[in-house]
Amino acid sequence: MSDKDPKINIIGIIGSGQMGSGIANVTAVAGYDVQIYDIDDNQLRSSINSIESFLNRQVQKKRISKDFMLSTLDKIKTTNSLDSMKNADLVIEAATENGEIKKKIFSDLCPILKSNCILATNTSSISITSLAATTDRPEKFIGLHFMNPVPIMKLVEIIKGIATNQTTFQTINQIAQKLGKETVVSEDLPGFLVNRILIPMINEAVYSLHEGVGSVQAIDMAMKLGSNHPMGPLELADFIGLDTCLSIMKVLHDGFGDSKYRPCPLLVKYVEAGWLGKKSGVGFYDYSGNEPLPSR
Repeated sequence: MSDKDPKINIIGIIGSGQMGSGIANVTAVAGYDVQIYDIDDNQLRSSINSIESFLNRQVQKKRISKDFMLSTLDKIKTTNSLDSMKNADLVIEAATENGEIKKKIFSDLCPILKSNCILATNTSSISITSLAATTDRPEKFIGLHFMNPVPIMKLVEIIKGIATNQTTFQTINQIAQKLGKETVVSEDLPGFLVNRILIPMINEAVYSLHEGVGSVQAIDMAMKLGSNHPMGPLELADFIGLDTCLSIMKVLHDGFGDSKYRPCPLLVKYVEAGWLGKKSGVGFYDYSGNEPLPSR
């Protein structure tokens, strides 16, 4: 929001994982009061520690002052009670990429919220319209898809559902700009813009590994040096989380019914094995040593 329009003062965030923590970081830095909700107290503590660690690095690099860091941290409160969202002006859901879990959260949340509270979801692929339809405020519901890691990446995708009104869109667009983000607007179609392009590329890289076209290192080096990508597709998949990549591919496959979006069987096997990437310690790379090495 602009400084002349103080409508959004308190922002609630549902989920304190990597994305929720990053969103809490940038919203508090922008001056908003922030409430992070999670059912897991350990996850909440980890979230605050990661935010503090990031801000402390910014102090060391002389990008912010120690006083600014402390005042920013003071704006962030944690809670495991949804009732704490009753005063929020905007709630951003950043739970796991599962439509049924998100719908259950909104069902529990809506009776608690103020009638004028805006609801946003950080989903990376699920229909905004279908999620909005499960709430009591589809006109005040919108997709606000941050990129990972949130404090570093400049882009936010904004996705209107079929019922989202223009006031909600304008408000969210202004907030994204206040957070220092560039925005792109996507139609409410599976995968939106970024993941409709990115995740099938990753899936094709997994097929290339599955079919023996190249090794993990060869595939990643080919795309880094041959296409000037900062990370190879398999390295990036590990960073995103292989379960998230698989979930998005399933949304694309179900949504379009096109065989080109069929998840690679090897990606399915890795997720079945619990090899989810960096967060689980092993994916296409093994992270147990000093340097990541291909896991097979």
